[in-house]
Amino acid sequence: MTGTAPQPILQARDLVKSYGRVVALDHAEFDLYPGEVLGVIGDNGAGKSTLIKCFSGAVIPDSGEILMDGSPVHFQTPNDAKAAGIETVYQTLAVCPALDIATNLFLGRERRLPGFRGSILRMLDLDGMREDARNELSKLGLLTIQDMSQAVETLSGGQRQGVAVARAAAFGSRVIVMDEPTAALGVKESGKVLQLIRDVRDRGLPVILISHNMPHVFDVADRIHIHRLGRRAAVVTPSTHTMAEAVAIMTGAITVEPVTDAHGHAA
Repeated sequence: MTGTAPQPILQARDLVKSYGRVVALDHAEFDLYPGEVLGVIGDNGAGKSTLIKCFSGAVIPDSGEILMDGSPVHFQTPNDAKAAGIETVYQTLAVCPALDIATNLFLGRERRLPGFRGSILRMLDLDGMREDARNELSKLGLLTIQDMSQAVETLSGGQRQGVAVARAAAFGSRVIVMDEPTAALGVKESGKVLQLIRDVRDRGLPVILISHNMPHVFDVADRIHIHRLGRRAAVVTPSTHTMAEAVAIMTGAITVEPVTDAHGHAA
């Protein structure tokens, strides 16, 4: 044991993003460490969605920098972020209900058959994609879904969320971002999605969880990034702060000194 602090896998330093006179990010800071679930909470309009969109390539910051493994990265499009290994599961899921599970899992990344049939006739490897889709769902414990040719519109809300998470886990090699994954789900299905988040973390992928549901955040998050007025207000943990205290920080009722590492950044 050397006692060396772990290197953040994803960081934001001094990010600024304005829309006219509206400042969405005001010199925002962010740190995500390997193998953790980092909850991100904040009031409406706090800028947390803009921050996450910078990581997913949907928004380009006006200034500041994003780093992966300590090296600056520049995302101009969502495809740039995906190429860097960052996958995002949006609240709307971005699935095609009329298409089957395997097709949704490989949407935009369809595989063709080898040889003449794939290169010339452009035939898809449907059997291979269905087998890989079944394996990905099995890894996340979604064994209740057996038929990969089943249309997504026939699945429950929790199962649809599972398909979206499985797609992110299959192609996200570095970071998974989940935006309000339990917003439209009941208690039982929400519990299953929270377990999916734990399973993804246990497979070695760090997860950024954006949610307004405080019990869910405190249930699965290792650390909680509190965003207020366009910047990081504090980083807390479920073991050091209660939900009431987190809400008080989020609303500005109380302020705290953020925990910092040797470099002065929040741990």
